[in-house]
Amino acid sequence: MNTITTTNFNFPNQKSVYRGKVREVYNINNELLVMVATDRLSAFDVVMPKGIPYKGQILNQIATKFMQLTQDIVPNWLIATPDPNVAVGHLCDPFKVEMVIRGYLSGHAAREYALGKRSICGVTMPEGLKENDKFPTPIITPTTKADMGVHDEDISREAILAEGIVSEEDYLVLEKYTRALYQRGTEIAASRGLILVDTKYEFGKTKDGVIVLIDEIHTPDSSRYFYADGYQERQDSGEEQKQLSKEFVRRWLIENNFQGKEGQTIPDMTEEYIEAVSNRYIELYENILGEKFVKADITNIQERIEKNVTEYLKNK
Repeated sequence: MNTITTTNFNFPNQKSVYRGKVREVYNINNELLVMVATDRLSAFDVVMPKGIPYKGQILNQIATKFMQLTQDIVPNWLIATPDPNVAVGHLCDPFKVEMVIRGYLSGHAAREYALGKRSICGVTMPEGLKENDKFPTPIITPTTKADMGVHDEDISREAILAEGIVSEEDYLVLEKYTRALYQRGTEIAASRGLILVDTKYEFGKTKDGVIVLIDEIHTPDSSRYFYADGYQERQDSGEEQKQLSKEFVRRWLIENNFQGKEGQTIPDMTEEYIEAVSNRYIELYENILGEKFVKADITNIQERIEKNVTEYLKNK
């Protein structure tokens, strides 16, 4: 199936292009950013060699929807979505940290906890928790924002301020926005029969110095969801939680002896596995948004994106 794993567009008034793990961002006249969500699959900060059909469309459309559902509490960078895989927004200077917030002991935090650690990013975790238990209060565990091929690293609030990565005044805003977004995301998830377990947000500053939410929000790549129905029963009986997130990809990689560490080889992704991952992302979309996923025409994705974005920019 056709996928989009890399782009090489030349849009009107294009100044530069930045390639992240999944998204490629085009600077238009130092005013706008055109963000293309590719079908690349990233896990353990490593980009897999094959794309996942419809993944970019799914991520872009979920992020767009949640930007719209949260713009009343936190300003964001988004202006328009001229193509299913594309978001256009204000040029921003991104903060060099990702704001991770965790309501439950899951994923990376659970792996650290299992090693006997009771502190993550300078935040103390209570004794006596089981994997996937709820924290008394959600905790913010930031990471550094790494380039492609480089691992994000846990970092404490104190280190961020001490190293001058973010000013204290700005960091207080990032924390406030992170908690507000997580609260709203938790409420929306609950209305869909889901639990928003943990998530991460990225922020930037506009030319006017306004702090805004950028990139993605509440997608299965940036967030972990559990099904609410039966959550407590599964916890009480020690069963695994039914979850909606990219964790199923991470689990498959771990089972195949890959965690992004030096010397490890990425396991072969068969066509059947790729199709299964694509179907899982569609399932995530439909559960998270509560609506049917409509597949875009992927006969020639590159051509479609170039046409839609060029037309949009010409009419600006």
